[in-house]
Amino acid sequence: VQLQASGGGSVQAGGSLRLSCAFSGGAFSSYALGWFRQAPGKQRELVATITNGGSTNYADSVKGRFTISRDSAKNTVYLQMNSLKPEDTAVYYCNARLLRLYWGQGTLVTVSS
Repeated sequence: VQLQASGGGSVQAGGSLRLSCAFSGGAFSSYALGWFRQAPGKQRELVATITNGGSTNYADSVKGRFTISRDSAKNTVYLQMNSLKPEDTAVYYCNARLLRLYWGQGTLVTVSS
């Protein structure tokens, strides 16, 4: 399984970004998918997950602002991020889980105040 994340960039507080993660090398519909992030000097933390059935889970810090979704036609998982805050600044990683866990390479999101 390979995961290719994209869509990061620099945005002002209050702005929006949409991250994409292209999945290949496996049966996309079988995998649970997720987004994690790691800010400088901090541990990697969960942002959002979505099961193969479409159930979602969010970190409290992003509830109501971020939305995770998956598109089986495009083998892609998305993270729509609205009302961004400076504390959302981090490298964002996608992952896929079935019998084991796979990680993408990360995409940097910078939110300025």
